Amino acid sequence: MAVNDTLNILNSAYLAVEYIDSFLPDNPLQQPFKNAWNYMLDNYTKFQIATWGSLIVHEVSYFLLCVPGFVFQFIPYMQKYKIQQDKPETWEKQWKCFKTLLFNHFFIQLPLICGTYYFTEYFNIPYEWEEMPRWYVLVAQCFGCAVIEDAWHYFLHRLLHHKRIYKYIHKVHHEFVSPFGMQAEYAHPLETLILGTGFFIGIVVFCNHVVLLWAWVICRLMETIDVHSGYDVPLNPLHLVPFYAGARFHDFHHMNFIGNYASTFTWWDRIFATDSQFIAYQEKEKKKQIITKKKA
Repeated sequence: MAVNDTLNILNSAYLAVEYIDSFLPDNPLQQPFKNAWNYMLDNYTKFQIATWGSLIVHEVSYFLLCVPGFVFQFIPYMQKYKIQQDKPETWEKQWKCFKTLLFNHFFIQLPLICGTYYFTEYFNIPYEWEEMPRWYVLVAQCFGCAVIEDAWHYFLHRLLHHKRIYKYIHKVHHEFVSPFGMQAEYAHPLETLILGTGFFIGIVVFCNHVVLLWAWVICRLMETIDVHSGYDVPLNPLHLVPFYAGARFHDFHHMNFIGNYASTFTWWDRIFATDSQFIAYQEKEKKKQIITKKKA
């Protein structure tokens, strides 16, 4: 009975969104996107699209999303939004991070990406424009992927902090006490494989079109680069996502090393009270601010 009720609720929600969508104006970018998508299908094989297309989407998205945080370090006005203001970025650290990223991207992640075509063939995942899901379905699927990945990340990330294995794997990612956007995927190769597995679980569950692979890549990179940015910028649209952790939440993890293990949402840390030190830290900072204002 509970399953039927849940299905009825989801079906009603889908119909409601579909009804609202019927009143929205046509997206002016839809036709150009359709033309570009069909051009891609006409001129490249499925293997080329799944492999090299996925690599291009990942690399372009990753480094473009890193640009704002990289530029912030040169803008004095933005320094008031930097979370750990006493630990500025250095060229030495950023160059070291960039070199490790290139190794991980092309020697760890690229071999995994090469399996994308075989994954889509095995599960008969379509590429055609006519079978592409509507935008609201795609948004819901990406959210579902994020929920699954977040659960995987919380428990495996917490395990990687165990004192018996921390120094062998996860310590690499914690070389930077004050993180910056490009450092999001700076990690030991084994960590890339272990935590990266969570990314693919949602794809196996939800994927009904190759476009979800790319949409989820962009969403996941947007989130992980944001929480590693080191800047808590106001009016960040990601803060509209329910239970979104954000940069300040994850920045504390790098500063404290204990607690705040989840990647995207706050609920697992709240359930297991692994955010207790973060909450205490926030209360302490609020008291400091109140005292400072009174003295002023």
